[in-house]
Amino acid sequence: MTLKGQTGLALFTAGVSSFIGGTVAIVVLAWLAPTLGEVALLFGPAEYVALMLAGFVCVSFVTTGNLLNGMAMCLVGVLLGMVGTDVNSGMQRFTMNLSFLSDGIGLVSIALGCFGIAEITKNLDIRSERTPFSGNIKLMPTWAEFKRLIPSALRGSVIGSFLGILPGGGPVIAQFAAYAVDKRVSKYKHEIGSGAIEGVAGQAAADEAAARTSFIPLMSIGIPENAVMALMMAAFIIKGIQPGPNMIAGHPDLFWGLVASMWVGNCFLLILNVPLVRYLLSVFKIPYSVLFPSILFFCCIGTYSVNNNLDDLFITAFFGFIGYVFSRLELDAPPLILGFILGPMLEENFRRALLLSRGDFTSFFTRPISGTLLGLIGIFIAWQVVAFFLQARKTATRHQQAA
Repeated sequence: MTLKGQTGLALFTAGVSSFIGGTVAIVVLAWLAPTLGEVALLFGPAEYVALMLAGFVCVSFVTTGNLLNGMAMCLVGVLLGMVGTDVNSGMQRFTMNLSFLSDGIGLVSIALGCFGIAEITKNLDIRSERTPFSGNIKLMPTWAEFKRLIPSALRGSVIGSFLGILPGGGPVIAQFAAYAVDKRVSKYKHEIGSGAIEGVAGQAAADEAAARTSFIPLMSIGIPENAVMALMMAAFIIKGIQPGPNMIAGHPDLFWGLVASMWVGNCFLLILNVPLVRYLLSVFKIPYSVLFPSILFFCCIGTYSVNNNLDDLFITAFFGFIGYVFSRLELDAPPLILGFILGPMLEENFRRALLLSRGDFTSFFTRPISGTLLGLIGIFIAWQVVAFFLQARKTATRHQQAA
């Protein structure tokens, strides 16, 4: 949209869509969090394992459109999450005798490498001339554009709210999921990727919705689904509040105060964003030859500031190369981040479930909640396999008719 001179419209769309997504998510948070707090009391290690596997399958499918590629990327993330010292045995795993890997790989290094440095490398590889923005600033959409904005924002709100509830979902994955869904179901899906307003509206709404509903797993189940929620959990514990099933009942003033502050912040988001669009456009006037070294510099500063360790810079550079290879192979990085976040939690609960059942794997299927979730996962995978073979058969038939 910037290349088409619609940067102002894109930023205005992002602000309005974020407001819509935040509003929907706040309603979901106020409605579901207390109920899920009661349901969470029924969850044990086996149920958590099944829930995380459901998150793998759902997110892998919606972010890539190819379940096999998505699950493969999740598996890579799980393996990366196992690097470091085993909590139970104290043995080092997959460290290759490198001391800086004994504490594992940092989430910041993977995220900045796969999404920051890899994106810069991909943009430089395009070899296209990027000119600064110099067009007229158009803020308000036409009625036709507004009618296209609302359905996409509502779809993104629903997707973001759902993925925010799933452990390991989060805003980043929700954005990719909303973009992928819009490319499938939107009436203007052939325009997405070349300056369509749906490409901004759905992602902005999903990002805001997922950021709000990501509080639900933390407050109702006690599982931080990303690094930000992990910091929030640490802040709660420092204040003597234990996130989990009893948090909402034991601290209702904190919960409803948090919901109210989200609504106030959502309103301020709209009030501040729209008038400041004209000033935010100044960023787009910077030539890309000046902008990308600055982005690279701040990526390095952000990585180094976590542990004040130069080794993290080399890890980030490595994952920048890996992320670039993934983009050339048309593999999405969000499922990898999902697997990296949930992998250690999945392993811990899997071990705990086997200890409680004395090594009986059937306990995952005999328990009502975990058995139901695993059954739904099996049905979903079987449906995808059948759809794949039907599509392959249809394609082969078309080729035969053409021959």
